Amino acid sequence: MSKIALSPNASGSGTVTITAPNTNTNRTIALPDVAGNVVTTGDTGTVTQGMIGSGVAGNGPSFSAYLNSSFSISNTTHTKLRFDAEEWDSDGCFDSTTNFRFTPNVAGYYMIGGHFQPNASYTVGTTTLYKNGNLYRVLHWNQQSETTPAPVGGTTLVHMNGSSDYVELYGYMTVGQQIQSGSEWTWFQGHMVRSA
Repeated sequence: MSKIALSPNASGSGTVTITAPNTNTNRTIALPDVAGNVVTTGDTGTVTQGMIGSGVAGNGPSFSAYLNSSFSISNTTHTKLRFDAEEWDSDGCFDSTTNFRFTPNVAGYYMIGGHFQPNASYTVGTTTLYKNGNLYRVLHWNQQSETTPAPVGGTTLVHMNGSSDYVELYGYMTVGQQIQSGSEWTWFQGHMVRSA
């Protein structure tokens, strides 16, 4: 049988009182079989993400990648954008060297967004999110009559299984051209909203 031992602090002068609630029902407080502190609502700066656990919002995979080199989209062709530089990649889930895709290692719902900036005018431009090699969402469809090259981008929620599901960002333009590099212009980002 496990025992409960009280350990007074020899240098303290105060009394710690454990107060029972006003109840007519039997209550049980079950302590976990691990070492550590019991956290109360009065604690400040005590609760950490490690204490909350992994795979929860705020502690799940997150990434931000961008186009760092010269890249062009062909005429009327859905072209996968090559995000070859990373601002961050919390869990090493974004491939910025070969496939330019995000494959999160925690199952959950993810907010994914992307954007690219053409260098010249066009008639129709779209940004599309592909999941596992198939069209998942059209994030932005833009038809313009102006001569100014308007940006194309958007966001969406997507569920991923945390093992084999991946997403990639594609661009489409009626006038093939080079797109603007740099983290402020052509980027791809995502983070876990909640675990599955």
